[in-house]
Amino acid sequence: MFREYLAEFLGTCTLVAVVVGSGAMAQNLTQDVGLELLINTVATVLALGLLIELFAPISGAHFNPLVSVIQIIRRQISLSDAIFYVIAQCAGGILGAMLANLMFSHPAIFISQHSRSGLHLWLGEAVATAGLIFVIFQAINLGKSKLIPILVPAWIGAAYFFTSSTSFANPAVTLARSFTDTFSGIKISSVPGFVIAQCAGAVIGFGLTIFFKSETSKHE
Repeated sequence: MFREYLAEFLGTCTLVAVVVGSGAMAQNLTQDVGLELLINTVATVLALGLLIELFAPISGAHFNPLVSVIQIIRRQISLSDAIFYVIAQCAGGILGAMLANLMFSHPAIFISQHSRSGLHLWLGEAVATAGLIFVIFQAINLGKSKLIPILVPAWIGAAYFFTSSTSFANPAVTLARSFTDTFSGIKISSVPGFVIAQCAGAVIGFGLTIFFKSETSKHE
């Protein structure tokens, strides 16, 4: 399984490097926060689609502990494999943040001071994560797995703009972003609230896929 773990590590590392690096670049290019968010979003959407397409045949391209946990429930991977997936995702994410920091002349470990807390942000994270999980597993249920490299970036790109939290929707990426005090950073004290909201959203999103799968079966 080493190849699969490495794919999760490299995929999450690259994803976070793109998120953090594009945010830092946006800050260097403009002081317009809306334009900064647009730059960050476009880079993230493009990279996410590429990474899913390239790594899905190897590891499933989870890049997200919530996806790995749900795959245990679906009996697609074992508990031990999921544990190593999550470790690889978290370690890769942190390394990605450090690489982005260094590329923009910041210390490798550049702890974020960007506080992100409050009910409205947690609600945004729950919505973003519920949508992400629903998109992934509903696509699988409908036999449209090949469209996931398009569907997931489309959801994330939209959620960047319509959710108050700008759609982290991933505990490993959230943790990693606490290691950068650039545009995309999050203060470490804000991480638990985001992760709890993400877990709640994942339960809702996966619950919806189960409901709609059962309803589809009734009409077949």
